[in-house]
Amino acid sequence: MLRFLIMLLSLTALAADWPQWRGPHRDGISSETGLLTVWPTGGPRMLWKTSGLGEGYSSPVIVQGRLYTQGQRGDHQYVLAFDAATGKKLWETPTTAAFHHRQAGNGPRGTPTIDSGRVYAEAADGMLVCLVTATGKVIWSQNVVRKYGGSQIMWGIGESPLVDGDRLIMMPGGPGAAVVSLNKLNGSLQWKTGSDEAGYAAALVVDIGGMRQVLALTGQSLLGIKEDSGEMLWRYPKIITRWPGMATPIYHDGYLFVSTAFDADCALLKLGPRTMSEVYFKHAGMSYFYYWTSVLIGDTLYGYSNSVLTAMDFKTGKVLWKERSVGKGSVLYADQRLYVLSEEGVMGLAEVTPQKYKEISRFEVPIAQAPARTPPVISDGKLYLRVQDNLICYDIKAP
Repeated sequence: MLRFLIMLLSLTALAADWPQWRGPHRDGISSETGLLTVWPTGGPRMLWKTSGLGEGYSSPVIVQGRLYTQGQRGDHQYVLAFDAATGKKLWETPTTAAFHHRQAGNGPRGTPTIDSGRVYAEAADGMLVCLVTATGKVIWSQNVVRKYGGSQIMWGIGESPLVDGDRLIMMPGGPGAAVVSLNKLNGSLQWKTGSDEAGYAAALVVDIGGMRQVLALTGQSLLGIKEDSGEMLWRYPKIITRWPGMATPIYHDGYLFVSTAFDADCALLKLGPRTMSEVYFKHAGMSYFYYWTSVLIGDTLYGYSNSVLTAMDFKTGKVLWKERSVGKGSVLYADQRLYVLSEEGVMGLAEVTPQKYKEISRFEVPIAQAPARTPPVISDGKLYLRVQDNLICYDIKAP
């Protein structure tokens, strides 16, 4: 009986974790239930608010009651850890020199990945670090962009490390090293492939007909790569016309949806173990920037086509509805509802329906004058919002 209770508690803890960019499956979907169906006027109860994160758009990740993110203050970029229940800072580790961009903002863009007691994080210049989750101590580090011959891209490196088994998949964008697989324990090279320049999207790993594949949207194409060897299976350059790869690809049941920035282009591909064929290609994207990727609920994609919230049929590309909603921003799904955060700091809750947009609640996030480009995170009945230097935690568990 005791063993069963320990196992149950362990499973509960794992269900609450949000260990990487866009959650456990990199799809922007939370499995949590029992959340508020309507928010009070002014929003849910704020549990705590803290500052000191610095500049940047790195999303929070949460594992076993600790929250991790990246930020920039003064001359350095940092990885930071907080107590998820109180907002108390536990440690911070400097990683590399500060990054500045007048148009796109300063600081790190990528989100850390937590795996087996380690934090993997990439700064805006390509500096990749592996840290101890408990202390922030550096286990190993390397600038993957510099090491593999890549170059800095326009708005700063924005990918989030992908861990798969003993592999750490990165996209430095160098000659012969568009995508690399590193040993996650020491950073040594396992394989490298392709010669595309870096993009901004995060990679995926999926099983297709018994073959494990890395799906990587680069600055020049979409790549399908055999996970265990680095063999290039196929390349789809048509998706990159006006802008480099931005949004994280969305995979479901043998089909892959991919979109570039603003309202540029999107496509649906049908994948086999070694094959790829185009289902449709449209000059109308379903993402705005690389922080803002759509979610797939049932057969419908919900996300931003340029600055307008849009519902699109996944299999056909048909637009079902468009709505200004709270303004351009990011989308998250949990407990049968959409959570939408605008760049201006308005948080909305809406029904999930392909027929029409129906907003339930909204509130304004108390922030300074800064763009709220970091997607929201839900963990253990709490909503976490990071806006530049500020981190806020709300209680959204139903009574």
